[in-house]
Amino acid sequence: MKTDIYERVTNKIIADLEQGELTWLKPWSSGNLEGKITKPLRHNGVPYNGINILMLWGAAVELGYLSPFWMTYKQAKELGAHVKKGERGNLVVYANTITKTEEKDDGSEEERKIPFMKGYSVFNVEQIEGLPEHYYAKPEPVIDPATRIDHAEEFFGQVGADIRHGGNSAHYSGGSDHVQMPIFESFCSPEAYYATLAHELTHWTKHKCRLDREFGRKRWGDEGYAREELVAELGAAFLCADLELTPEPDTDHAAYIQSWLKVLKHDKRAIFSAAAHAQRAADFLHGYQPVIEAENEEGVAA
Repeated sequence: MKTDIYERVTNKIIADLEQGELTWLKPWSSGNLEGKITKPLRHNGVPYNGINILMLWGAAVELGYLSPFWMTYKQAKELGAHVKKGERGNLVVYANTITKTEEKDDGSEEERKIPFMKGYSVFNVEQIEGLPEHYYAKPEPVIDPATRIDHAEEFFGQVGADIRHGGNSAHYSGGSDHVQMPIFESFCSPEAYYATLAHELTHWTKHKCRLDREFGRKRWGDEGYAREELVAELGAAFLCADLELTPEPDTDHAAYIQSWLKVLKHDKRAIFSAAAHAQRAADFLHGYQPVIEAENEEGVAA
């Protein structure tokens, strides 16, 4: 029986976790990627979302690709290029719904939306010859400032969450609806501070007045708790990519890996669901940012 897409992706992430590796942090912890970390990009520069980010990050690290650009065989051909002989594509997925009209018992008709998912292959531009030169441009190195990072400060400040500093615990308190953070100076690096803040603000989005995300949690450490922590982990990874931050793996991850493995082994769709929730949370936080108006050719804001 052919292994389905959910199983293929889940099995790969489970294998990484069993080795103690976090698929979504590989781009930062791997020694064979240098320069700016970014989300994987389509041929037109539009970033991939959700589970496809994890899949292509993992593929890039495993195969040593530095370029963030990926495209289909057909897209490469349309650009006058060709995939190198013997190169294998990497799986990405496309999710959508189809509408089916069904007749009810009383003779009336009802439209029902049926979700579906299909997979297709994409190639990194390093597997392709003859593309326009900008696809092969090397990323600029990231400068690691030893102080606060202005654009990250501005991003999280725009959210307007109640963020309190003090103590030695980072957590989101649902009862008082606030994020508690240790003081900035207590972190090993600025990136570690912002990655932790991104994690806790992803939790903050679950409040019933925001995304109203609930996994049936009853107590600390149960399956619902593990699912929410996985969402927060992925949300932080997506936000760090958006903000070009390069955090190191947190020591707390080891404590969560076993509970994540239990969830993933029990439900092959759990990582897809977690990635989708994380993407919604990241998009929600982006929604607080001011809109930058595009300029037309005359230099006037459109």
